[in-house]
This record gives sequence, structure tokens and C-alpha cells, in this order.
Amino acid sequence: MGLLGIKWAPLNVPWHRRLETAMALFWIISLALGGPFGVALLVYLIFFSNYYLVGLLYIAWMYYDRNTCYTGGRRCKFIRRLFIWKYFVNFFPMRLERSEELSPNENYMFCVFPHGLLSAGAFAHFGTEVTQFGELFPGLTVFNATLDMHFKTPFFREYLMSLGVVSASKESLLYLLDGAKKGNVLILVVGGAAESLYAHPGTYRIVLKNRKGFVRIALKTGTPLVPVFSFGETDLYDQVQNPPGSTLLRFQNWLRKYTGLAPCLFIGRGILQYSFGLLPMRAPVTTVVGKPIAVPKIANPSQEEVEKYHHRFTEDLVKLFEENKGKYIKNPEATELIIE
Repeated sequence: MGLLGIKWAPLNVPWHRRLETAMALFWIISLALGGPFGVALLVYLIFFSNYYLVGLLYIAWMYYDRNTCYTGGRRCKFIRRLFIWKYFVNFFPMRLERSEELSPNENYMFCVFPHGLLSAGAFAHFGTEVTQFGELFPGLTVFNATLDMHFKTPFFREYLMSLGVVSASKESLLYLLDGAKKGNVLILVVGGAAESLYAHPGTYRIVLKNRKGFVRIALKTGTPLVPVFSFGETDLYDQVQNPPGSTLLRFQNWLRKYTGLAPCLFIGRGILQYSFGLLPMRAPVTTVVGKPIAVPKIANPSQEEVEKYHHRFTEDLVKLFEENKGKYIKNPEATELIIE
């Protein structure tokens, strides 16, 4: 139904659809505003309430707990298994596919593309336990890696760690991949914030050419590299047009360089209308886990060795995209993977 140029939602939407919308709203608000909310809450507790001791004790806790994000984090299965996440997954919906079985006696590095705006596919499949991951990859434990800065944020850090999120620092990655414990799966969204600026519906432009640190870590630990591609991830939001070379994109990259965050001018949908808002679009996202690439364990890999396996990974990622785009992309013949 259209009115005043706005496409409004019908009044007879089923309750399960309303619950799915509510969970999608919770997801975007918790990730986009969780950090600022945590800071504001701590300031309120210390300066504007009678619970200043709670705020001060929490600061002491943050200092005491400061290294947990580097040593595997502190996941909470209860949070990861909450039934509400099913509504989030069904909102799009999300689906996970595998190319082959993976042994629980090995560690793996899942390198996920594309980032999209907020990596909804990676969150659903690897940040919760309500999708098919446990069935497809029994015996494996996933750890999502994100920027170190998020673990300096009060309260928000606890939410992230409850979902199995750890620091993406070198120290953290080596701890998970080079220890005696096997069956760890490290989730890296390699393109990061820079890649989110390229996320536009129907396009797949990723950042990989100069991202080689993950290959070096894989070689240092002898960890197989696994290409992972989320088809439909870039269809969840649109953005104000910022083509390569544009003034807007240059400004966004400049701001990202100094803040670590991508200032995307995104366009979603609303709760009661479909024309604009914070919510993602209802578009299916299928995440395909490719075949692992075995790498040797080399204490100090040379640049040539890093280049060799980076090239091999790039080839396998492109192959994964080409083999599956016909199944999950509306216009596969006109869609190609662009690597920056």
C-alpha cells in the first residue's frame, strides 16, 4: 500500500512476522548503538544516580577482566541459544551450506566475505547456535573476531563476549589457533569496515588484494584457510551512492582511518513502512562454507610464501563464488566478484 510516496506495511501482518521484525530491530540497535549506550549508562551510574559505587566497581571489573578477550573470551551458551534468535534468522531468512565435512581434530580459519553493513550472515551462523552450524560441523567451536576497541566499551563488551566474540588482535588469534586445544574455528570478516562502504544491492565488491595478515597467521599456526561467502549479504541495505573515486567515498575512508568505524549512509526499511529506516530488508542470505586450504606451519613465513597462499586463497574464493552464484543470485550472468 502506497501513500505520500511511502510503501506502508499492511495491517494484517501475522504475529510471527512482527516478532521477526522486532528481533531484526533489536539486532541493528544492539550492534550499532550498543557501544554508545554502554558508555552513557556508565556515565549515568557514576555521575547522575545513587549507584555510583556500581559504576566504579564495574570499571574495576573491566580492568581485572581486560585480557579475557585475548584468551578465548567468555561465551554464554544460554545467550547464544536464546529462542529469540530464531526469529532473527527467519526474518531474512538465513541458511548455511557446506562444501565438505570438517574434522574436529583440526583448527580452522573461516574467512568470510562480503562484510555487508553489519555482517548479518556471520552473526546469525557463528554468533548464535540456532542455525545449522552444529549439525553441519559437529565438534567445532566458533569464535568471531572483531576490533579490539569494542572490548574497551563498558557493558557492550560483555554482550559481545557472551556471543563468542573475541579480539581480532594477533595475540588473540595465536592463542586460539596455536594452542593444544583443537576444534576451534576462528571467524574473520577479512574486508572489515572498508568493505562495508562498497555494500550496495546486487553488487559484490570485496577488499582482499592488500589484506594478507590473515595468511601470515595461518602459516604461523599451520591453520587451514576456509573461504566463506554470504550470498545476499549486500542486499540487506542500500547506501547513498559513493562510487570509487567519489568525494563521499574519500571522506568516508578518511573518517574510517581515524575512527576504525565505517560511516555508512545506509538506507533500510522501517517497522511500519518499507521505504526507509534502520531495519534491514527481508532478503535471503545463504552462507556457503568452502573447502579448506591446507597450509604448512612455518614459524617465520617469507613474503613469497604469504603471497603464494594469498593467491591460492583468492583463486579458491573466486571459484566458490562462481560455482554458487547461479543458485543464490538473481542475475548471475551480469554479476561478477570485484576484488579491491
